[in-house]
This record gives sequence, structure tokens and C-alpha cells, in this order.
Amino acid sequence: MSHAVQDRPVAFAKPRGPLAHARLPRWAPAAVAAGSVAAGTGIGLAAGWHSKVQWGMLSALLFVLATYVVTTKVEGARQAKDRIATSLVWVCFVLAVVPLLSLAWVTVSKGLEVLDGYFLTHSMNGVLEVEAGGGVYHALLGTIEQVAIATLIAAPIGLLTAVYLVEYGTGKLAKAVTFFVDVMTGIPSIVAGLFVLSTWTLMLGFGPSGFAGAMALAILMMPVVVRSTEEMLKLVPNELREASLALGVPKWRTILKVVLPTAIGGITTGVMLAIARITGETAPILLLVFGTKLINPNPFEGAQSSLPLYVYEQYAVGTDAAVARAWAAALVLIAFVMILNLVARGIARWKAPKTGR
Repeated sequence: MSHAVQDRPVAFAKPRGPLAHARLPRWAPAAVAAGSVAAGTGIGLAAGWHSKVQWGMLSALLFVLATYVVTTKVEGARQAKDRIATSLVWVCFVLAVVPLLSLAWVTVSKGLEVLDGYFLTHSMNGVLEVEAGGGVYHALLGTIEQVAIATLIAAPIGLLTAVYLVEYGTGKLAKAVTFFVDVMTGIPSIVAGLFVLSTWTLMLGFGPSGFAGAMALAILMMPVVVRSTEEMLKLVPNELREASLALGVPKWRTILKVVLPTAIGGITTGVMLAIARITGETAPILLLVFGTKLINPNPFEGAQSSLPLYVYEQYAVGTDAAVARAWAAALVLIAFVMILNLVARGIARWKAPKTGR
């Protein structure tokens, strides 16, 4: 008898009273959003607003207010505060994504009108800018060479500087380096171009070249590499360093074999962000490279072009053919940065330390 009582399953009563409360269905936020968009569009049309941005802002405001009112009515004021916070996060996300998607759509739709194999393999040599024709090969070649040289200059210096600040830096020297890195982060690109122009061109007497532009781009790239790499190195657990040092491994080898491989993913991402930062710069290239319609594969002698400078020059012409070439070059520039990011992510995943259970 006692065993029968012990083996009997215990039944838990469902909570009743104040613990049970009504909840909105899962489709309620989507329904509120759809209703808010419809109401915002209708009010905008009735008021004679021609800007879709105004419709969107009104719809977002109605969505937040309607979410708060409906949630308060059904679930209570406490749950409504949580819902309104979530709604504000979604609204901010949409406000950030919509301009990005709009920019990408306009660039792709306008750039594909001219972008083809001929455009990518020919220069503007012998082509009148007011007429159709020509290509972007000379500018694409210049961008690749200038960005590659700037990366070869800035990435090692930035990486070693970050290693010094994290692993060795103490005292006034480390503080001074950190201060100047912060100052360099806010330097406008035109200032970097003027600095290289005054030293490399005016004082030393060298002419315009892709290398001169690459040096200015390296100045802009360096603080970004230092800051991103520094933060990634700080995220490496100290236990890894201590374990390596406890085994008798020298500190330099610990940094090379333990710290850097652990942070290689974040370091690569930081370098790619720095490359994306300098790829679209126009002012230093305009001052130091000058631009040309010809193909110049030598970055150390003679004027070169670049994609952002090409976009600027074509848009300044103002004709339909030139503006179409500018949109196509802008699309090539975006694709160039995107391909670099994909390659960097692949390298980071390949080189990252393998973890297992």
C-alpha cells in the first residue's frame, strides 16, 4: 500500500488567479506593424506628403504607440514597457537598414547599365568624357596597387604597435603612443595628403605617383589597425599567456604562437575595416596622384588614377554618359571592398585555432 502511494505520479495544479494573465499572440507585432504602415501611408497621402521618408517616420511612431497601447490593454503596463523597448530597437534597426538597402539598390540598378566586360578591361584613353564609351581598368589597377602598398606599409606597423601597447607598453612612452594614435584617428584625409605633399613632393622633389598616394592612405589606415588589433589582443585570456610562459616558452614566442593565432580573426577583420576606410578616399589621391586617362602599371612613377577619383571626375563632367560611368565605377568599388572582406573572412576562418571538445 505504501509503495502504491509512493509510485503515484504527483499532479501539479495549473496556476490560477494573479499568476495567469493574457498574452498577445505571436503574430500581434507583425499585425501592428502592418496596420501602422497602412495608417502612416494613408495619413501621408491624405495630408499631401510626397516624401516616403515622412510616411516611414509616421508609421514608426504609430507602431511604437500602438504597441504600447495594445500591450497595456492586454498584458499590463509592466509588460508594455518591455514591448515598447523591443519596438524601439526594431524601429532603430529598420531606420539603419533602409538607407543602406536603398543605397545598394540604386548603385546596383544604375551601375549595371554600363558595367560589362568592356568597361572593366578598357581605359579612358582616346575617349571624350562627354560621350559614351571608355572603361575603368586604369582606375581599378591604380586602386589595387595603391591599397596594396598602403596595406603593406600600415598593417605591419599597426600590428607591431598594438603588440607593444598590449604586451610590453608601460610608462610614459606607451601613454604617448596611445595619445598620438588617438589623434591620428581623427585626422582628416586632406591633412594626410597635404603632409605627404609637403614632405615627399615639395621638400624631396618627387613627382606625382601612386606610391605617394599610398603613403597618405597608410597614414589614415595605421591608427585603425592599431586600435582594432589592440582590442582583439586584450580579449585573449591571460590564462593562455600564463600557461605558455609556465612551460618555459619565451614571451616573444608566446605572442607569435599563442596570442596572435588566437586573435587572428579579429585582427583580420580590423585590417579589412581599415582597408575599406582608405579605399574610398579621394582627397589624397587628387593631391598626390593627379589622375590620368592612361593605364600606368608603375605605382612609383607617373600619375595614376583610382576608383574614387574616377567617380569624382566622371560625375564632375555632368553628362549622362559620364554619370553612368560614375555609377558603374561606384558599383565596382563596392564589389571590390566586398570581395576583400569575403577573402579576409575566409583567411581568418582558415587560420583561426581549431577548438574541440
